[in-house]
Amino acid sequence: MATYVWDFTQGDKDQKDLLGGKGANLAEMTRLGLPVPPGFTITTEACRAFMRTGAVPRELAVEVTTALRRVEDSLGRRFGDPDDPLLVSVRSGAKFSMPGMMETVLDVGLNDTTVHGLARFSGDERFAWDSYRRLVQMFGRTVLGIDGALFADALDAAKTARGVTSDVDLDAGALRELVGTFQEIVRAQSGRPFPQEPREQLDLAIVAVLGSWNTERARLYRRKERIPDDLGTAVNVVPMVFGNLGPTSGTGVAFTRDPATGKTGNYGDYLANAQGEDVVAGIRNTLSLEDLAGLDPAAYGDLRRAMRQLETHYRDLCDIEFTIERGTLWMLQTRVGKRTAPAAFRIATQLVDEHLITLDEALARVSGAQLSQLLFPQFSADADRTLLARGMAASPGAAVGAAVFDSATAQERAARGEDVVLVRRETNPDDLGGMIAAVGVLTARGGKTSHAAVVARGMGRTCVVGAEAIDIDALARSFR
Repeated sequence: MATYVWDFTQGDKDQKDLLGGKGANLAEMTRLGLPVPPGFTITTEACRAFMRTGAVPRELAVEVTTALRRVEDSLGRRFGDPDDPLLVSVRSGAKFSMPGMMETVLDVGLNDTTVHGLARFSGDERFAWDSYRRLVQMFGRTVLGIDGALFADALDAAKTARGVTSDVDLDAGALRELVGTFQEIVRAQSGRPFPQEPREQLDLAIVAVLGSWNTERARLYRRKERIPDDLGTAVNVVPMVFGNLGPTSGTGVAFTRDPATGKTGNYGDYLANAQGEDVVAGIRNTLSLEDLAGLDPAAYGDLRRAMRQLETHYRDLCDIEFTIERGTLWMLQTRVGKRTAPAAFRIATQLVDEHLITLDEALARVSGAQLSQLLFPQFSADADRTLLARGMAASPGAAVGAAVFDSATAQERAARGEDVVLVRRETNPDDLGGMIAAVGVLTARGGKTSHAAVVARGMGRTCVVGAEAIDIDALARSFR
């Protein structure tokens, strides 16, 4: 009989077929002694069984219970404990990186009772209610299939009512009310109340993540990237560490080298008082790693040492997700990072010069398609131009086309042979079709590790992010 659940202490980076890329690399970082929360991976075999039968294997629930108890014993906390609750994240992780294409649910285990225990444990009532509203929002959208715009509109209404512009400015009372509003949305849209039993939340989240392997956007991405449909995804269950516990906490994404240019040095995005999805969603403009060095020198030093250790171990550019919880660094993911064609060429030659790889290995790391992209178009330096806004160059090149403001229009006009530039506040995975159709992408929000940046780099699309001086709504009206 197959074993469907593996602890992080059991695997290694060479088991991506079974554990997925994320699970295999979490296991590898655990083996290296890096600060990884103790967790477990549900294998791709479970996903393939789920695809064949439409149900999870009967043995899975028992194996999850056993693994969860080992995590509880390791941390000295209990899942669903009303006084000191253990919360977990449930994340996808296929063999090949598919950024933003599948699902994640954070803060699983919170309910109307454990939220008070989390507030007592953390000493921060606002943090507890903020975590709870994130769970209801993610669970409603991901597990129950509720339109995410309903939650986003309710959040915007709450900020408007309080006269604030950012999520972090909402106090505990406002967030408590928002949780109630979100729960009413769940009841109205799904016909059932938000589930209060932590184990039910976990089981439903696991099924939702397994099912996300076959969403339309995931299938589209696999066709574009030539990833086989029968691989399946693994599911990683990891104890929550919190980047939204105040100014000494935060979350970020780091690269050991610049994936856009290949330059050495610090590269990445950081958000204080935030959870991981805030960074990749691009809903708030990020700080740089240099900013983190000023905010928390000790955690920054720990991160830099971990980055160097991983690059040396993998002998390549590494893409790293991390969280800082009240000054303590936690490593949540690593993988060999996607990069532009110029970066691929430069990084390969750098690693040869540094005697980290051989020349034969360097030649294998730059494909013919990437070499052809080195001829990206550029704007003439002496051409007439009108400056509209400045943003961050997330993926190089020059793009000229009609501005369009939604993915459907981008695909429709591109099908007629027109060049279009997709302009959005921030992209999300549902914009993949429009990003494929467009010759370039421009967003008003986000950083160099936001969804738009990562996906555009992987596809070789020109992309500028964080051009916040652009009023997207006004620009869209002017084009109508």
